[in-house]
Amino acid sequence: MATVQLRDARPDDLPALLALEARFPGDRLSARQFRHHLGNPRARLRVLADEAGVQAYHLVLLRRGSRWARLYSIAVADAARGQGLGRRLLADAEAQARAAGCRGLRLEVRQDNPAANALYVAAGYRRLGALPGYYDDGADGWRYGRDWPSHDQRPTAS
Repeated sequence: MATVQLRDARPDDLPALLALEARFPGDRLSARQFRHHLGNPRARLRVLADEAGVQAYHLVLLRRGSRWARLYSIAVADAARGQGLGRRLLADAEAQARAAGCRGLRLEVRQDNPAANALYVAAGYRRLGALPGYYDDGADGWRYGRDWPSHDQRPTAS
């Protein structure tokens, strides 16, 4: 198995990021949105890449005035599924949020995505509520959240 490295996304990753997004039935990030997030200081766009290219990514948004970060998107290439990349991305998303001084992470996920729902439940996320018709195609979603203990917080840099 190839070694997969975790790193910040770069502009030259854009074609691979768009290819990962193409897997989704709707609610896809556009090239314009990815370019925006690449330069946004309140976004953490990170990829897992090997010799073959980008295999997965996550996007965490740090909202001004909020103590919770939002996991906006996480995607793994079909060929790379089952290798623990989703767990690795989720752990990194949490680390990015903690490093920014956030007290927890919130996210939305399609109800008809059992693998993603199982990932979040196994990682200790609580289901916070249902989101009827949340997605562009009318699919229902769930809102999940996980807070970490205040002693687990890292101070925000001044």
